[in-house]
Amino acid sequence: MPTISVSNSLHFPANFLEKTETHIRRMNIFSLKQNRTVPSFVSLQEKKRSVSVSTNCTFGRNQDFKVDLKNRNGWFHFVGIGGCGLSALAMLALKHGFEVSGSDIVWSSYMHGLKDAGARLYIGHSMSNIEGNNGGSRFPDAVVVSSAIPHYNVEILHAKSVGVPVYKRDYWLAKLTENYNLIAVSGSHGKSTTASMLAYVLKAIGDDLTAVVGARVPQFPDGSIILGNSQNFVLEADEYDGCFLGLSPSVAIVTNLDWEHVDIFQDEEAVKSAFRRFLKQIRTGGHLVLCGDSSGAYSLLDQIQQGTGSMSNPSSDVCGNSYRIVTYGISSKNEWHAKSICPNSQGGSDYILCSRGCPLADISLQIPGIHNVLNSLAVIATVLTLMGDKRDLHESIDCVKFHLSKFMGVSRRFEKIGKIYGCQVYDDYAHHPTEVRAVLQAARQRFPDKTLLAVFQPHTYSRLVAMKDDFAAAFDDADQVVVTKVYAARETNDWNISGRDLAASIIGTPSEYIPSLGDVVDRLVHQISNDPHREIVVLTLGAGDITTVGPKLLHELQN
Repeated sequence: MPTISVSNSLHFPANFLEKTETHIRRMNIFSLKQNRTVPSFVSLQEKKRSVSVSTNCTFGRNQDFKVDLKNRNGWFHFVGIGGCGLSALAMLALKHGFEVSGSDIVWSSYMHGLKDAGARLYIGHSMSNIEGNNGGSRFPDAVVVSSAIPHYNVEILHAKSVGVPVYKRDYWLAKLTENYNLIAVSGSHGKSTTASMLAYVLKAIGDDLTAVVGARVPQFPDGSIILGNSQNFVLEADEYDGCFLGLSPSVAIVTNLDWEHVDIFQDEEAVKSAFRRFLKQIRTGGHLVLCGDSSGAYSLLDQIQQGTGSMSNPSSDVCGNSYRIVTYGISSKNEWHAKSICPNSQGGSDYILCSRGCPLADISLQIPGIHNVLNSLAVIATVLTLMGDKRDLHESIDCVKFHLSKFMGVSRRFEKIGKIYGCQVYDDYAHHPTEVRAVLQAARQRFPDKTLLAVFQPHTYSRLVAMKDDFAAAFDDADQVVVTKVYAARETNDWNISGRDLAASIIGTPSEYIPSLGDVVDRLVHQISNDPHREIVVLTLGAGDITTVGPKLLHELQN
């Protein structure tokens, strides 16, 4: 059996729940196709970076600023509060008793919970948003800014002019977590699900942790956060704009590494460079939990090996005197790995958990897809690392596997919106070729005999032009594809590309371009109502407002 050492700086409670048996059902084995490599993209080098936040808007780096959540006096204002990242930080501040306000250009679903919790929210940016209720006689103690907000934002400029410190999200997170045992979940894909699954399991087995996740989690009482009193802090650590580079984790998880955020990173090597810098932030005596199946993630170990000597198998090896490395994946080369993966009666996956080739337990998940098997392996490896030798290994695994079987997933991650007659509607955040491919394979796993109709909204022009060919190859498991107009987000169309170009590039699967979301709903209503009992699954995919299509479609079909 593997021996797992743990840093003395990590703390884990002793009040675990009693071990519980779960029953495993096995069906046919399925597999995930290898990801295609992303083509090189040179023209992005000349793209204007007008939307990037200036580093000048981050003040206080040289000051002794503390985000002291135990001192509950103060007012924090969040610019870009409607986004998944900043809304979670605002909610955490609210739950700690701080006064919170914030602004964004449009209302988002994340803002409902903030309003209910007492935040003052503004649509549109204005100097008056940070002037309190007395006409400018009172200002926030700090302004926190999303990476998507430009440096010339009027609230940022006004805060500077009156001496209010302004902090980007990366610095705020660094100061917020510096006195915790930080468990930072990083990676190009799967961060939200892995972080929420990990936090859910830790909470269920008795750890009164704090967690911040960049998505709504139905099993979290406060949506995207857990507020606790232990030393452990689970954080979704985002690489966008180098946000994770200020963190100092006790445990760092790397779920995978891919070329993503093409408006920030020129190519995959630039992404790797950022992750290498992140790994240098791991605290001495800490742990790196890494997916060995991801070629991009595994390549991060090359530099470590060069600095510490050859490591043919890095699992549970120590990186010099700094931190310990644990790998996981489907391949048996990893310390923690899965075999005999098969669909189960819940629509999820069952597999046998192994360590160094030795079968240890049957694991059952409610959520489908190979990618979620990998996410669960990351959770298992991390929890057992935190537990160390404080408990019998088999007893620990039994405890973890019971709570893994109860985890129901994350909003906008293969989320069921509803059903009418033979039509089921699901929604997913997938906006990268790897993610689109993974969610469609998960859908095919759960619905092997149903028609899969994917409605995809490309997210940003830069991502579409860089990855158009990979997107075109990602829809193989769909029976029909509808591509909408691009959700521009922070960009302008400098490349003269549209969703029509993607629809024309998809080969083998019938596809069409319908730019308007309203027209998409009308077309689907007509198609489905002509044969209402046909077994069809509609999947809306994307990171923009495509999420509105599913509810509207169901409403129109009900009418």
